Amino acid sequence: MPPSPCALPRTPDRYGQPRHRRRPRQPAPAESRSPRSFPIPLHTSVRRTALLLTAAAVALTASACSTSSNTHDSTAGAPHRTAQPTPTAEPALAKQEALAQIAHYSKINNRANATGDTKLLDTIEDGPLYAMSSADLKESAALPRSDHEPYRPWSYDLDATDVYIPRVKPGQQRWFAAVTRSGSRKQYARVLVMAESTKAKRWEMVAAVDIDDPEQLPDIILDKDGYATAVDASSTSLAAPVGVLRTAIADNFATGGEKTGKKVFTPTEASRRQIKVHAQTTRKFGTRGTTQFASADTEFPDAHALKTTTGALVIFSHTHTQHDAVAAPGLQIVPEKLDRAWLNAPAPAFTYTFTCSDVDAVPATPRPSSLLGYGCRRTDAKPTVPDFSL
Repeated sequence: MPPSPCALPRTPDRYGQPRHRRRPRQPAPAESRSPRSFPIPLHTSVRRTALLLTAAAVALTASACSTSSNTHDSTAGAPHRTAQPTPTAEPALAKQEALAQIAHYSKINNRANATGDTKLLDTIEDGPLYAMSSADLKESAALPRSDHEPYRPWSYDLDATDVYIPRVKPGQQRWFAAVTRSGSRKQYARVLVMAESTKAKRWEMVAAVDIDDPEQLPDIILDKDGYATAVDASSTSLAAPVGVLRTAIADNFATGGEKTGKKVFTPTEASRRQIKVHAQTTRKFGTRGTTQFASADTEFPDAHALKTTTGALVIFSHTHTQHDAVAAPGLQIVPEKLDRAWLNAPAPAFTYTFTCSDVDAVPATPRPSSLLGYGCRRTDAKPTVPDFSL
């Protein structure tokens, strides 16, 4: 959940989910006598999954022919090697099974959110989505009772949901992506990724990212049977491997894209919003404080990608920090309502950690990529010591 200085609203969003999953952006506060904690404007709206695309090695087995005690065979004792056939890639699951998993997710998600049950939520979510959702619940639980409203159940419209199922080989993790739409004209789109837990053997949602402009979604290539093709998101055959994308997004927040962000990404609503976050948030304290963004080690390094007519649709996670500090001794930052889930007293400096999911259209040829949407939630915050020498 992106932090906000206002009370946590519970009205449903365009998908019928609680509004606290997508909070409107807030303007930067004016300079005051002492800095106030002001969070990143809207980081719109994830357990670890692996995209394994390595080729299966051909296994070799050895057998030996035995000889009779009465006859001599010139081939006796000579090893005979037989190559095992390469395992065939099969669809991760059928289309109706994929839709059923999405429906099951919605049902259990409603129960978990209505009661604030993170353990139940953990049975249907994983990776960055679970980290963000559990942070939502933590911040909501810390709000005053007067700010709580009844939970409103929701569900995805399966008739307006397209699933993209890749083929996987034995031993590879099963997963699929989906694009679900909502609105009176189905004008809103959200990209979902579900993956089968390798330990629990159950399907869990690991990404759910709103797309700013659904018209920008590239066409995903399907084979003659209607199945998609998985792509290695770290492959150098793409114009921007996933590591480059993470670096560029971190730069959008840290410098406004001046180092790599504006080179890697073509201007889109999502990339412009990240640059706007940098511009507004780094100025919010005026002369009384500072804000710095920085890249952090990605807690969820796995990425999912599907082949498109122009390259690949890549869904991945990144982590960044926001460090707020007063500019001089004697000043303090006062935590806001949502901050109190993490911080319980004023301090001269705070460091926030944000977990995010991103969707990018990456071309196969050398040209800028398109950041189609992203969602972030604060998943940690702690007081730190300011450096007044800076």
